[in-house]
Amino acid sequence: MRVLPVFVLVTVLPALRAQEPAAPAPPAYDPLAVPKAAATPSLLLSVHDETRTRDLPLRIFLPDRKQPAPVILFSHGLGGTRDTCSYLGQHWSQRGYAVVFLQHPGSDDSVWKDLPLRERMAAMEKAASGVNLTLRCEDVHVVLDRLAVWNAEADHECSARLDLEHVGMSGHSFGAVTTQNVSGQSVPVLGQRFLDTRIDAALALSPSTPRAGSVERAFASVSIPWCLMTGTEDTSPIGGQDVASRLAVFPALPTTVDHYELVLHGAEHSAFTERALPGDRGSRNLNHHRAILALSTAFWDAHLRGDAAARAWLHGEQARSVLEAKDRWQVGERKAPAK
Repeated sequence: MRVLPVFVLVTVLPALRAQEPAAPAPPAYDPLAVPKAAATPSLLLSVHDETRTRDLPLRIFLPDRKQPAPVILFSHGLGGTRDTCSYLGQHWSQRGYAVVFLQHPGSDDSVWKDLPLRERMAAMEKAASGVNLTLRCEDVHVVLDRLAVWNAEADHECSARLDLEHVGMSGHSFGAVTTQNVSGQSVPVLGQRFLDTRIDAALALSPSTPRAGSVERAFASVSIPWCLMTGTEDTSPIGGQDVASRLAVFPALPTTVDHYELVLHGAEHSAFTERALPGDRGSRNLNHHRAILALSTAFWDAHLRGDAAARAWLHGEQARSVLEAKDRWQVGERKAPAK
């Protein structure tokens, strides 16, 4: 066996190693990137709540991989269904989340679909009630309970597919009100709180301030990350919310939690759904959905998965790469409580 001289080992071998190709750098974080494989079909299921004699239709988007996935719940707006905003479920599931769309009887499309046009607005206004808000919040609790049962059943389609230790809550309009209430908002007028402590992060599309009482007090108990999305034309004829009231939520959130706000320039109330609503004035901007998908996905990645790259993207200049010049994005980073 030939032994190489010491100078060869000291000088030549390091040089040879230096010529070896470097390992490729990991790809930059991109919340819009999805696998090339086609999206998996969704499941149409229903939960029967015997206590309230209430049936809750669900649409569940499961990711392609057969392992427990963080869960995101979505609550539709007034007059909507489990099919509303399905573009979110398709993207989030392709990013590895199990996405559960709830349908709330009494404030879904049953409110208006069989009525003459002249009667629909009055019926919708009546359905935007404290009673239906209570029912909606209870629906969230019931569905989370049932998901845990299905996850443990060996022969269920959701068996071992749900990571219920990491749960996000989201919704649009009345669904945003639902989301806020189960995620930490107080509602003194109703004399109770609907908080579900299983929820780890919340996304409110078209957020709302309470109709009565102090805005600051309403959000003082929020203890999980919130992301708010609205638009400069985001008003609604039902609920008494205007652009100013929607923008009042972000500054009222505690500084002890991360919180975020997207304001899309020119976006009306319907910008967060798939189709225009009666009374819309402007044309739809295709980039709005791109921004919504990117920022919401990064929010979930950061706060349901603990992805440091996603959090850096949210808190850095990269977040603006999906926005147009007049869109606004702001971050309220959590601060340690004063000693």
